[in-house]
Amino acid sequence: MAKRRSRTKVRYAVVGLGHIAQVAVLPAFAHAARNSELAALVSGDRVKRQAVGRKYGVSALYSYEEYDECLRSGDVDAVYIALPNHLHREYAVRAARAGVHVLCEKPLAVTEADCKAIIAAARRGRVKLMVAYRLHFEEASLKAVEMARGTKLGEPRIFESLFTMQVRPGNIRLQAEGGGGLYDIGIYCINGARALFAAEPTEVFAWSASNGDRRFREVDEMTSAVMRFPGDRLASFTCSLGAADVSEYHVVGTKGSLRVEPAYEYAEGLAHRVQTGEEPQKKTFAKRDQFAAELLYFSDCVRRGRKPEPSGEEGLADVRVIRALLRSARVGRPVRLGRFVRDRRPRLAQEIERPPVRKPRVVRAKPPSAG
Repeated sequence: MAKRRSRTKVRYAVVGLGHIAQVAVLPAFAHAARNSELAALVSGDRVKRQAVGRKYGVSALYSYEEYDECLRSGDVDAVYIALPNHLHREYAVRAARAGVHVLCEKPLAVTEADCKAIIAAARRGRVKLMVAYRLHFEEASLKAVEMARGTKLGEPRIFESLFTMQVRPGNIRLQAEGGGGLYDIGIYCINGARALFAAEPTEVFAWSASNGDRRFREVDEMTSAVMRFPGDRLASFTCSLGAADVSEYHVVGTKGSLRVEPAYEYAEGLAHRVQTGEEPQKKTFAKRDQFAAELLYFSDCVRRGRKPEPSGEEGLADVRVIRALLRSARVGRPVRLGRFVRDRRPRLAQEIERPPVRKPRVVRAKPPSAG
């Protein structure tokens, strides 16, 4: 295990230099400079490593084959894993074993077993583990959660959501191993319903469909799902990688309703529309740097010895639902879920505001959406 000096800033290696890393994660370090520092880059593309390294003034550049060398160097305290979903377990476990803290993009992993392996490795390595649920620090999302838990809407009874986009042919999201709509964007709907209902689903049912487009040879084009929650509350959503851009959810309670649209974006502002029997009220939330908020929060957890929320268990909670939905779509019937206890939920005190970043030029990385 590498020896690390006591510092005021947590030093990160960003692992994977795809589109999300270049347009969102790397620029966020400028807004997280209070406690976070970009110290190293890991990528399998030498040209990309060098170009991005020059852009951000980072000289510690590693290939994937040199990942363990990076972890042992003593120059990094944490990794931000921005790799394809099926690689999350391997790279997170290796970091934890080296005593390096782990901030991992969602989903935490592809299976429950992989999630549990990451959680166990973090525990054994005595490192912090957080899943990059950026909306857990976003004002619009957290105020929606607060409203659902308050009295203004009455008892929340219904959640419904749409999250759709057109994905470019050949994108990693369309590959069978760890790809598909549920893992990529359906997870936002699942996580939102769980947060707003402050509970875990007990039973799920899903249908998947494809329109014959060759993009969807390995994964479904779209999936619609219904989730039953305690108290006989129902949450439904449709996610698609082959439809026009829509990002919204609607919570209906016994006294009123809340529509959030856009709901899941990071490249634009979000908005609330509340109806409680009076004239509808609309509130807009300006675009902000959601990724800097993640870094600031996680670095504080590392420095102060706090368990993050969202934790590894939060990541596991969503993946178990995804796996049950995939099973339901495959067998054509509802799937019951076992009891799963979550003692921590996102709360308004977690909100962190940072100004938006200006979209940078990227090096050898294409955006996933064709829209």
